[in-house]
Amino acid sequence: MATKTSRAKTANYRCTECGWTAVKWVGRCGECQAWGTVEEAGEVLARTTPASVVARPAQLIADVDATTAAYQPTGVGELDRVLGGGLVPGAVILLAGEPGVGKSTLLLDVAARVAGQGRDVLYVTGEESTAQVKLRAERIGAVSSSLYLSAETDLGQTLGQVEQVKPALLIVDSVQTLSSTVVDGSAGGVSQVREVAASLINAAKTRNMTTLLVGHVTKDGSIAGPRLLEHLVDVVCQFDGDRHSRLRLVRAVKNRYGPTDEVGCFDLTEDGIEGLADPSGLFVSRTKEPVSGTCITVTLEGRRPLVAEVQALLAETGNAQARRATSGLDSSRVAMLLAVLQQRASMNLAKDDSYVATVGGVKLTEPATDLAVALAVASAKMNKPLPARLIAFGEVGLAGEVRPIPGIARRVQEAERLGFSHAVVPASPNGPGQVPPGFKVREVSTLSEALELLF
Repeated sequence: MATKTSRAKTANYRCTECGWTAVKWVGRCGECQAWGTVEEAGEVLARTTPASVVARPAQLIADVDATTAAYQPTGVGELDRVLGGGLVPGAVILLAGEPGVGKSTLLLDVAARVAGQGRDVLYVTGEESTAQVKLRAERIGAVSSSLYLSAETDLGQTLGQVEQVKPALLIVDSVQTLSSTVVDGSAGGVSQVREVAASLINAAKTRNMTTLLVGHVTKDGSIAGPRLLEHLVDVVCQFDGDRHSRLRLVRAVKNRYGPTDEVGCFDLTEDGIEGLADPSGLFVSRTKEPVSGTCITVTLEGRRPLVAEVQALLAETGNAQARRATSGLDSSRVAMLLAVLQQRASMNLAKDDSYVATVGGVKLTEPATDLAVALAVASAKMNKPLPARLIAFGEVGLAGEVRPIPGIARRVQEAERLGFSHAVVPASPNGPGQVPPGFKVREVSTLSEALELLF
């Protein structure tokens, strides 16, 4: 008599928050990192999807009409610069940033400018009431007859508003506040963000509707929610800015339609947010005579050169360990430069408290600012100001060498445009490149050579 064989069942466990599966029970979900959400869900059989009837046949690439994906300017030049020219119909753009940095203000200004072009715009807010948005719109002058406001936290109601208004531009502030009734979990959870993003992206693609999503960030500055959110959208923009500074920077981290090395500069004021085509004046102090302990440098934010000023102050201390304070600069990088000055340039800084900062609250992270920081500290130590209308840039190594950096010609041209007359730059095999007439460039190979040249 034939015996009936039984197939062994493999226990399957699933996270109730995000749907992640595992072959055995674990205390912490491997996807959303939540504790105590993995439960037994039974056996999951492998399934394959059969082929179906093709609704839209494949086209030859030469026959595809690309005019439907042409850029449409927003009216905000700095944002258009970052996006590559403007908004693309059907594109989904994620704008993330810290609370209070100005995301809602910027997008409300964009909404009013697009609505002023005769296109319908739907602004969905899940964090404020329509009255609060209206007050901010009146304050920044963003009231338009083609701008619709809706305070919704339900995904189904939001999609219903899209069906009724049929906007050319949809703004959702923010994606973490919307939730769907067909998915378990609270708003902002991994499963909810995934469902909300997928539904909004599907609506944007089927309607050829540009969609702007506001995203929250975590404590470390990364975008909150699943990493899948960044993969699904077409463009990811990061909105940065110091609370104590008026400057706001928008960078494109991902862009399927344009470059990712452009930076948009904005000035956040009480009357709204404005683009800054030339923000260098915010980062340079206005003094009639040169002051010791200051040096001007040119840094590159993407492809845009920005002129900034570094200031240093040294004060003799009686403490066993000198204090090292920085603002707008990497503290470990400044400590390294102080050590290089002491060991390679024979400059005794061990008994001096050092305070190194930037002007205007700008953050300088590029290694090309090393030479300016070192010269500012040396100027403060010797109490001798650097020559007027001088700029300096270059990366300083632990051996005291000044290394070549990219974009020397672009930096020099920006300095000449703003009235500077000479520069100290790192020596390179190909030279400094094209230099404006009358502008003097001195190339140095070591930090000691730069100090001997200037002091």
